[in-house]
Amino acid sequence: MYPTGQQISFQTTPLNVQDPTRMMNLGQSSPVSRNETQNGGVGGGIDQAEFAMFNSKRLQSDLEAMGNKLKQHEDNLKFLKSQKNKLDEAIVDLQVHMSKLHSSPTPRSENCDNNLQGEDVNEQILRHENSAAGVLGLVETFHGAQASQLMLTKGVVGVVAKLGKVNDENLSQILSNYLGTRSMLAVVCRNYESVTALEAYDNQGNIDRNAGLHGLGASIGRTIGSNFDAICLENLRPYVGQHIADDLQRRLDLLKPKLPNGECPPGFLGFAVNMIQIDPAYLLCVTSYGYGLRETLFYSLFSRLQVYKTRADMISALPCISDGAISLDGGIIRTPGIFNLGNRDEVNVRFAKPTASRTMDNYSEAEKKMKELKWKKEKTLEDIKREQVLREHAVFNFGKKKEEFVRCLAQSSCTNQPMNTPR
Repeated sequence: MYPTGQQISFQTTPLNVQDPTRMMNLGQSSPVSRNETQNGGVGGGIDQAEFAMFNSKRLQSDLEAMGNKLKQHEDNLKFLKSQKNKLDEAIVDLQVHMSKLHSSPTPRSENCDNNLQGEDVNEQILRHENSAAGVLGLVETFHGAQASQLMLTKGVVGVVAKLGKVNDENLSQILSNYLGTRSMLAVVCRNYESVTALEAYDNQGNIDRNAGLHGLGASIGRTIGSNFDAICLENLRPYVGQHIADDLQRRLDLLKPKLPNGECPPGFLGFAVNMIQIDPAYLLCVTSYGYGLRETLFYSLFSRLQVYKTRADMISALPCISDGAISLDGGIIRTPGIFNLGNRDEVNVRFAKPTASRTMDNYSEAEKKMKELKWKKEKTLEDIKREQVLREHAVFNFGKKKEEFVRCLAQSSCTNQPMNTPR
């Protein structure tokens, strides 16, 4: 109950009385309302038509974008095939040029007895007859250039001692002493598959003497008596810095050591990695990433090893030495803090000394260019295959989207028919 004496106010809302005829019409269903109800409510038919129109425009836009993408792949393929044809022509022209150089009176390098040239290096390696390098050297002696085509040795680049040359005989001996016989006779392979081809094992993990390099040795009456190093170029961490500008040997642009006063140490001759002369054929594209032997093999063996004129110069430069140093009078610092002392145990396998032959240089430059052209062609063929796959994928997606667009147009046509009737 409400408290007494308090008045309650009631507010009334006026009733909107409509025309009786209109009230009567409310109970009747007009044709328009029935049609709208059947199409999902008031305005449903219009919304569905608008949605169909929007969807068709969206699909049309997608088709245009996919068509442009498809054309881009086709243009890329056309360009790559044109590049491949140009490389083919350049390779043929260079082959003709090389054949002329090869038939010239002055052949490639001739080996001299008083310098450690190619044949002398082979003889030094063959003295280690029970080594892996000795077996490879003997096979090469028997079979010549065909040895590199054997499945077992196809991925073998060579033995370290034969892959570089050094102008100075004394420096060659010092570098060989620094590396040691084991590293000088190491077998260099392009990739890990080439390394695994050199040796096989039985179920107990023992070496299979009838397979790999051991089997090859047995076939020519040699036994590999000790273990050996196989260097996988693609697994080495390469030098990725700059090279000395306009240098045909692609020497590495390493920062020279500096004393606290900012001057270069007296007697500093350079970095060992840059003192190796490499066959132009191996300066580029030895690995699938395009690196040559200087950035991979010799940078891994020497890193930033510094070369000094005398031991005294080397010792005075100790604050500047970060990756070891050697001197021409036999001093060796392996790493900072580790000095090689005592009588010099000379390694009997040394780097050869290059000969000065203009014809050889021209031929070597042509070999380097041929190596580069073939590498570029190989990469172009890979790009063509990749682009063909992308194009086929784009063609498939374009076809699926086109089918969807055609279905959408058909549905839109059916939906728009009622809308053409006047309201």
